[in-house]
Amino acid sequence: MPRIRAASVAEHRTMQRRALLDAARALLSEGGTEALTFPALAERTGLARSSVYEYFRSRAAVVEELCAVDFPVWAAEVEAAMETAGSAEGRIEAYVRSQLTLVGDRRHRAVAAISAGELDSGAREKIRAAHGGLIAMVVAALSDLGHDEPRLTAMLLQGVVDAAVRRIELGAAEDPERITRAAITMALHGVTG
Repeated sequence: MPRIRAASVAEHRTMQRRALLDAARALLSEGGTEALTFPALAERTGLARSSVYEYFRSRAAVVEELCAVDFPVWAAEVEAAMETAGSAEGRIEAYVRSQLTLVGDRRHRAVAAISAGELDSGAREKIRAAHGGLIAMVVAALSDLGHDEPRLTAMLLQGVVDAAVRRIELGAAEDPERITRAAITMALHGVTG
């Protein structure tokens, strides 16, 4: 009997932790980092505020866990899109397009809100490392195209993607697909179009 009880307690804690992370994603995507407060997490999940502290010691700890959980899923989606492309250019297009497609995803909106907020150095480092993993994915495709400095080019390419993400998130006058096409053109052909 004690094993069953211990397992159910562990399962319950896991479910509550997931609920807290889901609530954090929703709060971040709806209201940015200012909306991510322990009282708001408690209200969204039906937990007592003191119970939230049993799972996370700070907002930064919530952010770090969101990054640890969500970035790998996001990166796997980008990688899967790149793997289906038949050429180096196709992999680069998939790299750009898949990231821009994820802009509407709640996980991405939460990560974008996190990135814009004031975070401690540990959380910022986790975000940088996750972005580094994304950049590493496109280095091989750039090498295949003959770039002398594929890592530098990959970082600059990610800058184009990040600018397109911000443009889409701002609700720019252009249609998101038009922004995506422009970013892909920039990635593949530079400013010569």
